[in-house]
Amino acid sequence: MNIDFALLLVLLTAASGAIWAFDAWLMAPRRRAAGAFESPAERGTATPVRREPLFVDYARSFFPIFLIVLLLRSFLIEPFRIPSASMMPTLLIGDFILVNKYRYGLRLPVVNSRVVDIGSPDRGDIVVFRYPLDTSVPFIKRVVGLPGDRIAYRSKGLYVNGRAVKQEAAGEYLGVGAGASQTGDAVRTEYLGAARHRILINPDAPSVALEEIVPEGHYFVMGDNRDNSRDSRYWGFVPDQNLIGKAFMIWMNFDLSNENGIIDWQRLGQSIQ
Repeated sequence: MNIDFALLLVLLTAASGAIWAFDAWLMAPRRRAAGAFESPAERGTATPVRREPLFVDYARSFFPIFLIVLLLRSFLIEPFRIPSASMMPTLLIGDFILVNKYRYGLRLPVVNSRVVDIGSPDRGDIVVFRYPLDTSVPFIKRVVGLPGDRIAYRSKGLYVNGRAVKQEAAGEYLGVGAGASQTGDAVRTEYLGAARHRILINPDAPSVALEEIVPEGHYFVMGDNRDNSRDSRYWGFVPDQNLIGKAFMIWMNFDLSNENGIIDWQRLGQSIQ
């Protein structure tokens, strides 16, 4: 079951704020007027002690916490975990990443509609988005096609607007932990616009052949693990309104399958290219 944390945070923030406001504006004055005391023995004392319901105290305490987390998560930075091998070798299974939420414009939580237009993805960006076939599921891929681009993929080579994207052989991949199954795949350095990154190619896997024009307001995305990624080659384009943000840093790596240690300390703090 996928939990919509944005919706949950909105509901918690709204509920705690409403309880606190309702008590402050209506119930608290009534309690003061009625002279509510901590106990009957205190009646008649010079300084009455106001009795406040426990749930109101909780609401007042947690409301600012919920609000701050909601604002940070909605408009600045949101953490995600990498659950699959589709972005290897750039991102590994067990990486925990940070995503810039304002890079592509400020969007309202839950409805995800853009209210402030700041920018749009560049070719080569690694983006987190809502899976078009099930918007409750976040996906992460690399943008290879912008609106209006003609994208072709054949013989495991990428073509943008009729020109082959440059690739250079970079050896053989040696996987560890949950990514050990990718050992032996060919590593290539790909030059996609201003971006330079590594991709994995399995020479024995069948190649997908396609040629598409990216519609306006949409993006064509692919995984860096080209033969082990379900992406735009299979299910189509990513609408702009599905964008969540740009991945920019690895803040933790946790892989129980890694015999060299469940935490790869060298990956902590790495920027994502």
